[in-house]
Amino acid sequence: MPYLFTSESVSEGHPDKVADQISDALIDNFLAYDLNSKVACETLVTTGQVVLAGEVKSEAYLDVQDIAREVIRKIGYTKSEYMFEANSCGIFSAIHEQSSDINQGVERSNPEEQGAGDQGMMFGYATRETENYMPLALDLAHKLLIELAALRRENKEVSYLRPDAKSQVTIEYSDDNQPIRIDTIVISTQHDDFAKDAEMLAKIKADMINILIPRVKAQLKPELQALFNDKITYHINPTGKFVIGGPHGDTGLTGRKIIVDTYGGKGAHGGGAFSGKDPSKVDRSAAYATRHIAKNLVAAGVCDEVLVQVSYAIGVAKPCGVFVDTYGTAKVKLNDGEIARKVEEIFDLRPYAIEQRLKLRSPIYGETAAYGHMGRDSQVVTKVFNKGKKTEKKVEVELFTWEKLDYVEKVKAAFGL
Repeated sequence: MPYLFTSESVSEGHPDKVADQISDALIDNFLAYDLNSKVACETLVTTGQVVLAGEVKSEAYLDVQDIAREVIRKIGYTKSEYMFEANSCGIFSAIHEQSSDINQGVERSNPEEQGAGDQGMMFGYATRETENYMPLALDLAHKLLIELAALRRENKEVSYLRPDAKSQVTIEYSDDNQPIRIDTIVISTQHDDFAKDAEMLAKIKADMINILIPRVKAQLKPELQALFNDKITYHINPTGKFVIGGPHGDTGLTGRKIIVDTYGGKGAHGGGAFSGKDPSKVDRSAAYATRHIAKNLVAAGVCDEVLVQVSYAIGVAKPCGVFVDTYGTAKVKLNDGEIARKVEEIFDLRPYAIEQRLKLRSPIYGETAAYGHMGRDSQVVTKVFNKGKKTEKKVEVELFTWEKLDYVEKVKAAFGL
């Protein structure tokens, strides 16, 4: 029997994402000036106020207020009527030294024996459903908001948009798990107060359906364009008005959008957030490592869909266990337990090995903090820190290394494909 599946996304101006981006900007700045920095930084944003808290071990000194303001400015909170504005918001820092009890469990005289920064389990997922091996509903939800932000910054066809927004996509699937059509699209976008409520809602709904949707469709392959149809149910700003938004409308906190950050409800999640954590925290690094494994397994033809779990004890380098679920889609004559054992042979899942393999001890995290950590394009870029100041520094980094298909041949060789 056909079924429905839904995923959501949130924009870079969503209060929780504002918090994530500030936390990851701090991570990047610490790593840019001290690659050995150990950081766990949380951010809270609300009306006219930013609160920074966390633990740091680093040789770098940062102007955290300046970094936070630059992030807020880049997102687009630059007008006083938003009640949260880059130049005028208060910023309170309660960042302090990392616990020596935690640090002694992580750092080792032999770097390869670096212990995990925390206990827990992390999951990676991949599917053939899209070109980037991501679940389709989430991929479309992200694309809607990325294009909506582009419309906002262009400020031409649609001139009333404000930074905060959310999207949601519901897809109908067949019995054999193939997408049949898009059933429902939900878009809630913050906007200026530019007319009477009914007139505003009608204008926004028409623009989302007639301007935004065609721009997103144009980016898709024909078979995905065909999923759009005249029977889609659209809920556009269903409350009727969304003028008050961002941190003024809702308090934002680091790490509250972990499903948006990963797979939109497909697969599983271990519960640990990513943003604000340096790569010694396996909540982050091992989640990237398991995505890398899952994507390469599917791309190599081992299976059509896979979930990979790894778990750790704090201060211990060797994982407690590796688990694989191919959902019955395996193309090799091995059960999932045997596939998991081969995964352990191919991929070194000790924290230090993950850091080295994926080049994680670099300032690469600001780009991950909105529109998902997975399914993105790996690329080399030059980032500039403290631009125009005496401490200006340029760093060439490789983004989203866990999305590379650089282990496909090794996987094929190991599985005899």
